[in-house]
Amino acid sequence: MVAAVRVHKHGGPEVLTFEDIEVAAPGQGQIRIKQYACGVNFIDTYFRIGMYPSPVGLPFVSGNEGAGEVVAVGPGVTDIKVGDRVAYVTALGGYAEERLLPADRAVKIPDNISYEQAAGMMLKGMTAQYLVNRTYKVTKGSTVLMHAAAGGVGQILCQWANHLGATVIGTVGSKEKGEIAKANGCRHVIYYRDEDFPTRVKEITDGKLCDVVYDGIGKTTFPASLDCIRPLGMFASFGSASGQIDAFNINILQTKGSLFATRPTLNNYVAKREDLLATANDLFNVIASGAVKIPINQKYALKDAQQAHRDLESRETTGSSILVP
Repeated sequence: MVAAVRVHKHGGPEVLTFEDIEVAAPGQGQIRIKQYACGVNFIDTYFRIGMYPSPVGLPFVSGNEGAGEVVAVGPGVTDIKVGDRVAYVTALGGYAEERLLPADRAVKIPDNISYEQAAGMMLKGMTAQYLVNRTYKVTKGSTVLMHAAAGGVGQILCQWANHLGATVIGTVGSKEKGEIAKANGCRHVIYYRDEDFPTRVKEITDGKLCDVVYDGIGKTTFPASLDCIRPLGMFASFGSASGQIDAFNINILQTKGSLFATRPTLNNYVAKREDLLATANDLFNVIASGAVKIPINQKYALKDAQQAHRDLESRETTGSSILVP
């Protein structure tokens, strides 16, 4: 028996129950890992409240990200062995002392990256990787707007875009978060509670606006985000922290300047194993270079998952949060 955090019914953080579960021996193509850290992400709250359906139904073990040591391998697994250090992003099962995992979703961790770092960066870091390299390719001279610039993805993306030569504008909710955003490569900070962010973007850019808006907030920043984008620019909505964006008349994209809009998700960008490995290795390399650092700003015991969710949803957190089994 191993300790885990399960959801038996959809609801608030109180539905996260700390209990013992059985973990089977790994089957065909699976590995079993002893986890040293589990990532906490907004997507975990979407599964908890039922916004995203659980692929296994109820109950399910919460969590989508983690890192640990391989303790057993199933039949057919050839490129991962017992003792390997691995990390992953995959659907559910993350908040546990041990878990089974499809071997083709596991990525070996370089020696220079700790378990805690890996658990705090796989989902957020690979999200930042595809957003700046594939969804909209950021280059020297690009101007980008990052909502929630002091958040988990925000801090990584601001550093990465700055490293690529972009001018980064970020929105934050407090002076403290503004300082964090600036320290992570955000050249211009907008305090969305006190300022109208489209007006400030127009001022900052002398009316030229941004090439791309990266938005993990959703409902409360739409459609105002579209007023921050130059003609033929990109709106990348990758999260729904304030609620989902309702259906909208697609003609609005034409009236705002023939804009492109996309709702990307990491699963599609790393569906092929070669893409998963390329994305993860690019992330590992940019961290090894020192250009991007992964701030683990909140650590909780596994049994305190409820508090981790409360803090995340109340915007009390910055950077990455992890659970430690």
